[in-house]
Amino acid sequence: MRSVGRLVFLLGVAVAVAGGLLAVPASAGVADNRIDHFGTGDDGDGCKLPDSLAEEIRGYQPIVNKIVDKIVNGEFAGRTWDDLAELVDTFGARVAGSEQLEKAIDYVIERMKADGLENVHTENASVPHWVRGYESAELVKPFRKILPLLGLGSSVGTPRGGIIGEVLAVESFQEFENIPPEQVKGKIVVFAPQWEGYGRTVVYRSQAASVASRKGAVAALVRSITPFSIGSPHTGQQYYQDGVKKIPAACITVEDAQMLLRKYRRGDVMEIHLEMEDRPMEPVISRNTVGELVGTSFTNTSVVVVSGHLDSWDVGVGAMDDGGGALISWKALAYLKGLGLRPRRTIRAILWTGEEEGLYGGAAYKEGHMAQEQKEFNFFFESDIGTFEPRGLDFVGNADAECIFREIVKLMSPLNATEFATPTDGGPDISHWTSRGFPGASLLNKNEKYFWFHHSAGDTMAVEDRKSLDKCAALWAAAAYVVADLSVSMPKEVHQ
Repeated sequence: MRSVGRLVFLLGVAVAVAGGLLAVPASAGVADNRIDHFGTGDDGDGCKLPDSLAEEIRGYQPIVNKIVDKIVNGEFAGRTWDDLAELVDTFGARVAGSEQLEKAIDYVIERMKADGLENVHTENASVPHWVRGYESAELVKPFRKILPLLGLGSSVGTPRGGIIGEVLAVESFQEFENIPPEQVKGKIVVFAPQWEGYGRTVVYRSQAASVASRKGAVAALVRSITPFSIGSPHTGQQYYQDGVKKIPAACITVEDAQMLLRKYRRGDVMEIHLEMEDRPMEPVISRNTVGELVGTSFTNTSVVVVSGHLDSWDVGVGAMDDGGGALISWKALAYLKGLGLRPRRTIRAILWTGEEEGLYGGAAYKEGHMAQEQKEFNFFFESDIGTFEPRGLDFVGNADAECIFREIVKLMSPLNATEFATPTDGGPDISHWTSRGFPGASLLNKNEKYFWFHHSAGDTMAVEDRKSLDKCAALWAAAAYVVADLSVSMPKEVHQ
């Protein structure tokens, strides 16, 4: 432990004890101290931290400044982009169940060790295995037009040679509900919803096949879940409901979906020839990838997790979703170690597997650590909604943890990244914990174009900016370090 940091810690403990904030056992120098509830302040956010704790957090500003300077302008500048480019150029797409993903995991393990991370290892997780085969869609009536498409994860294929079906096009599930089954039977149903944000529109991707199948459709084609398109389809996971016949499901371009809807509403009779050789297969074992910067006072308790997922879809190379999030989590630890900064608590980088198909890596990790999770985990970070120019951090947790985290976010002024929001938007895997009361955060960044490239062939290094990645890595490293080094543990109210 740094001598200055230890002095600040002991002074903070002494002041806090005098003020009644901390209940400190005899081994005060190594205790992971808990906090009482904070009173309500008049500063507009409902927070009034004890003066001693607020002063302690403000005292980290010089360290934050140092971390930012070294990563953004100093010896580590540009390394995150270079390492991400090497990863995706070497292994390409890393879909769950693929050889590319497993080779990428082996590669990251070796590189983490080379960076000096500690306790580097993997932990198994069962993941779905789905293989994309030959895919083709063509409008054959009233004229011929190739329809670019991407099969959706877990979709079954068509019979050999494909199927030809008449088109029925709707804009919404509500509109489809009003169509009697006899008008749907044997049809290829096209869903062309309006973009209402990802959270609302993605239900068409995930549920269209089952909704259409219940009325006898032979296939479902869905407008790609994106607000912007230049004729590019976007893939993603879809889920068959119990008790329905599994039919082929794919996304087509925004432009083609809208065109088919317009023509159908004019009364045009259309037919599509659809051929898909996609194959759902038996689940396989993949691995979460783990490395640590071991704390000076707490090694197996009060761990701060930083994370992103290493798997991707099988189109593009997953540079944005979520190579950037994985890299800043791994490299945050490497940079802190390189700077000689080791916090009281362990910071653990976890690169999740099988996120795209349904958070399988996070679920396996939760099950593996359930017995001791309340003692083991202090805070969770996850980046999975882009690594563009950072704006700040969003948060989920109880009111007391929020008050502490709001103060920590203020330290990120050297990055102009002091925005605070709640709840989190980009933390899917850590939702296994945050949904039950553990505190957590995700990255706020200028990702207005994120869904332009999401799950498409456009997810490449071309969308990643070198300087923005540096800033995201600096924000990740600085915020994780402060949380991990505080004299108090983050409050939590865990329920099962």
